[in-house]
Amino acid sequence: MVVTDVCFETARGMAAALRRMEISARELVGAHLDRIGSCNGAVNAVVTLVAERALAEAAAADERLAAGEPVGPLHGLPMAHKDTHATAGIRTTKGSPILADDVPVEDELVIERIRAAGAITLGKTNVPEFAVGSHTFNPLFGATRNPYDLGRSAGGSSGGAAAALATGMHPLADGSDTGGSLRNPASFCNVVGLRPAPGRVPSHPVELAYSTLNVQGPMARTVSDVALLLSVMAGPDPRSPIAIEERGSVFDAPLERDLTGLRVAWSPDLGGSIPVDAAVRAALEPQVRVFEELGATVERADPDLRGADEVFRTLRAWSFAVSMGPLLARHRDRMKATLVGNIEEGRRLTGADVARAEILHSALFQRMRRFYERYDVLALPVSQVPPFPVEMEYPTEIAGVAQGSYLDWMRSAYLISAFGHPAISVPAGFTPDGLPVGLQLVGAHRGEAGLLQVAHAFEQATRVGERRPPLVA
Repeated sequence: MVVTDVCFETARGMAAALRRMEISARELVGAHLDRIGSCNGAVNAVVTLVAERALAEAAAADERLAAGEPVGPLHGLPMAHKDTHATAGIRTTKGSPILADDVPVEDELVIERIRAAGAITLGKTNVPEFAVGSHTFNPLFGATRNPYDLGRSAGGSSGGAAAALATGMHPLADGSDTGGSLRNPASFCNVVGLRPAPGRVPSHPVELAYSTLNVQGPMARTVSDVALLLSVMAGPDPRSPIAIEERGSVFDAPLERDLTGLRVAWSPDLGGSIPVDAAVRAALEPQVRVFEELGATVERADPDLRGADEVFRTLRAWSFAVSMGPLLARHRDRMKATLVGNIEEGRRLTGADVARAEILHSALFQRMRRFYERYDVLALPVSQVPPFPVEMEYPTEIAGVAQGSYLDWMRSAYLISAFGHPAISVPAGFTPDGLPVGLQLVGAHRGEAGLLQVAHAFEQATRVGERRPPLVA
């Protein structure tokens, strides 16, 4: 089904209509507030709403444009922000009762950039507790439900952002990704999520400024809109020691590209190292052949990801111990058991453990550098399973293989995080039950521009992302 109304126009289309004064920011914000009113009760995506503030910002935006003042690329576009991103004057809970009343006095860098570009804040989107896990539920707000099947998970940790995009509550979304938190919810909700290279979207403030594991990035309903938001989020900043010097404006360029000669490595299960649900395989196998129709060559090829699991799990646990250890000391009884376990795991690590992980990390990067001398893009599943029942904490079995923890089922995403290349989730198909399935495309080192072009070509050839959930029919 295809739904056409202002809330499902592209962000670029909305921005152009605003600048031509064919629609006012007040009208556009009002339409999205109406959509939140009609859909949010079912999916629980937006957990803090600042409607009066949004309408006041919209009125001010209209006045600036009418006065002939310069406006930014996101002028008048309504956005709700991930509830882990600090927003001045709006509570930022991270899905935890511990921070239920926390109201930052300053925007963090990514929000600062989005708002400086003219976006209007609607509120905050739901996350798992402290963004831990790829299923969005927490004791403060409850679970976010999948718009394509309300009995299923929307993924996470940017699950509220993805569900809000899928239902037309906002046209663009900011998110973050350690082990799949931009990609998994995009796959589950039939939208697009990009994990950029570390440093492409600089973070501030952050305790581990040199860490490359967690990144922030854009989500949208189309690849072109993801590129638009990336153009605002990316770029150097003196407060980040790993910020890439290339300006974000390079991503606000046409994405059309001839894929003739593109070399695609298709790895449906990473050489048998991860179990993949049959419905996911069935949805993706025929779609990968679209690249051949576009002039590319597709080969079965598996990257050598030896050590990636240890790299990811060790560095993740270490970062948890650093960033959340002080909270554990004060609030152990108010934190979920899996989070407590991860922090304690990090505290047990020795210097030798972290050193070994960094040695493996370096070797992994060099092997992937050589892999990308033979291929331009790696294609594989985003998620090893379709959206699972919302009552489950995580899938405990995939294709007959037991999953021992809430991390195990995310390996198709977090193993990619370990070597730091940009990766995007693009809508690719549906299961027979009508559940979305995304294709993960992984580009060369810091190769977001080329990756976006390839993802755009796939999107335009397949049009899977245009299928809307029954909730908005």
